[in-house]
Amino acid sequence: MRARRRELARAFPDAAERAAEHLPLEVLPAFACFSGYHALGDELDPSPLIRRLAGTGAMFALPVADFADAPLIFRAWDSRDTPITDRFGVPAPPPSASILHPDLIVCPLLAFDRTGARLGQGGGHYDRTIEALRAIKPVFVLGLAYAGQEVEAIAAEDHDQRLDAILTENGYRPVSKD
Repeated sequence: MRARRRELARAFPDAAERAAEHLPLEVLPAFACFSGYHALGDELDPSPLIRRLAGTGAMFALPVADFADAPLIFRAWDSRDTPITDRFGVPAPPPSASILHPDLIVCPLLAFDRTGARLGQGGGHYDRTIEALRAIKPVFVLGLAYAGQEVEAIAAEDHDQRLDAILTENGYRPVSKD
C-alpha cells in the first residue's frame, strides 16, 4: 500500500487541492476545534483542507506523540510557534501550546474500504486516540486519502476505529454505519 500511495502521489500532484475543494462543509457536524496532521512521505498533504477548515473560525490542533503506546494528544497550533519534534520525529506544537480535544479529526491512512475501516501506519496511535476521545464526546473522523487507496475490504479488529467519512480528490463520501 505504501508503494501504491507513492505512485498515486506522483500521478496526482493536485490531489490535495482537489480534495479540499470537494469537502461540503455544510454536511459536517458542528465543530469548534479540528485537527490535521503533518504529512509524512507520500501521505496526502492536508494543508489545503486545513486552510479551508480554518476559514470556519474553528481552533486548529496538531497531534503529538509523547509515548509509544499511548493515545496522541492534540496541541493548539500557531504558525508563529517554532515546531518541535515529537517522539517519532514528527513536527509538532511546543509543549507550551494548549491541549485541545478536537470535534473533527482529519486522519491520514494507507488504505480504506467502503465501510470506513482504515489501515494506518501500524502503531495503533489513531485508533487509541479516537477511542479515547469518543469515550468523552462525539468526534467526527474524516479520512483523507487518494481515491486509489481504496481497497475491497480491510480486516478490521475490534479495537479499530472506523472513519465517519472519506475525502479524496474525487469527492466526499460519508460512511454508512449499517
